[in-house]
Amino acid sequence: MAALEGAAEQDRAAGLITSPHPARAYTPYRSSVARHPRQPLVEIDALADPEAVELSGPAFGVTDITDLDADLTRQHHGEPLGERITVSGRILDRGGRPVRGQLVEIWQANASGRYAHQRDQHPAPLDPHFTGAGRCLTDDQGRYEFTTIKPGAYPWRNHDNAWRPAHIHFSLFGSAFTQRLITQMYFPGDPLFAYDPILSSVTDPAARARLVAAYDHERTRPEWSLGYHWDIVLDGPSATWIEEGR
Repeated sequence: MAALEGAAEQDRAAGLITSPHPARAYTPYRSSVARHPRQPLVEIDALADPEAVELSGPAFGVTDITDLDADLTRQHHGEPLGERITVSGRILDRGGRPVRGQLVEIWQANASGRYAHQRDQHPAPLDPHFTGAGRCLTDDQGRYEFTTIKPGAYPWRNHDNAWRPAHIHFSLFGSAFTQRLITQMYFPGDPLFAYDPILSSVTDPAARARLVAAYDHERTRPEWSLGYHWDIVLDGPSATWIEEGR
């Protein structure tokens, strides 16, 4: 990882244009090497193929949201274990303008670092009161807000003694199914940052720093939750890294 980041730094020093997004075939992230596209994308003519309309649908919005979706601590009969947090921010375009009515979804591990998913079988306890998934719509100022539990680190077998830093997955759906973007939010000061090839695949330090939320005391709620602020910029020089590598 250090060699790849050093090479990227040399390119920036030489004035070469480098993408803030990671290469699809980032070798230290082993599973990306096996699954990334190796052929150019194929453009489909929707007029020539009427069924191609399915590529732009369905779209998701107001009818898909319930009152409990944005509070992951109130979705079951009891309260989940762990540190309650409030995560909020804005979805912005490259000009800093708010993206209104955007469906934002999150999913995450519980406080012990385990997902409520059948494929996650590592020996950490499940929490019967925490599913780890939520969603909301941005308001007129592009703001979103979730109440949840701070996730724990977990092993992932990418390499020897591999542990993922605590993070929350974010999904943005845009106005069509094919516009979906996925990224990850991290927490400040995590000691696992230097050992994580997914985060390190973003070789631009400034772009990597934009993936880390900031503790926000103004958003911290007395006797209830710690507050974190994290904005997502969809495009431009300050864009937030997304998993598709655009």
